Amino acid sequence: MKLFIYHTPELTPVDKVPECAIAVDVLRATTTMATVLAAGGEAVQVFSNLDQLMQVSESWPAEKRLRAGERGGAKVPGFDMGNSPLECTPDLVKGRRLFISTTNGTRTLQRVQDAKAVLAAAFINRGAAVKYLLSLQPETVWIVGSGWEGSFSLEDTACAGAIAHSLLQLADLSADEVAGNDEVINAIALYSQWQDNLLGLFHNASHGKRLLGLECHEDLKYCSQTDTLDVLPMQQEPGVLKRYY
Repeated sequence: MKLFIYHTPELTPVDKVPECAIAVDVLRATTTMATVLAAGGEAVQVFSNLDQLMQVSESWPAEKRLRAGERGGAKVPGFDMGNSPLECTPDLVKGRRLFISTTNGTRTLQRVQDAKAVLAAAFINRGAAVKYLLSLQPETVWIVGSGWEGSFSLEDTACAGAIAHSLLQLADLSADEVAGNDEVINAIALYSQWQDNLLGLFHNASHGKRLLGLECHEDLKYCSQTDTLDVLPMQQEPGVLKRYY
């Protein structure tokens, strides 16, 4: 298994796709996706375009759909919810499909949608992603952070490092055996420095500060938890993710 980490979708190679791709948007899209499916959501369908989301979701009965729209960290007017995992209670989402468009995370999923296996991971389901990698042993794995509008983000790279760190520990492998690019070593080092204070990392991150300005303190606390959900969102058809386990 060779592991490659890319800080943003724009940095991924344009002429190839991996056997397995893991999209990461800790604050907050992939955290929300895992939470929705853990709470009994039927599926998550991602869109980069809000108008397309509205058009496609119209074909679903109102009682079977939820529309989530976020731009700049804030809820898009007219949508059922924004991008907060704390809104995803079983009473709201059970049996419903979440149609979601966010500033960064949905773009990442669309970039890697042609990979043989496409997963969504965050700190809360890090262990579920690692369990999949150990079980299936894909030959090439990309972990792709979403960043912020094309720029590096601390939290996504730290989460990529958390996945790599756990994989190496559980498989008893060295970074030299697994790392396909220098970013893997970089991400592991970042996670190792902050693993006992992920909330502190979020408070230092530009998007964490942006969310704090929107009074999303509890969201940051929730997103900073590690291995709390044994749920893995996996793409079943382009743009549609369902619970793998």
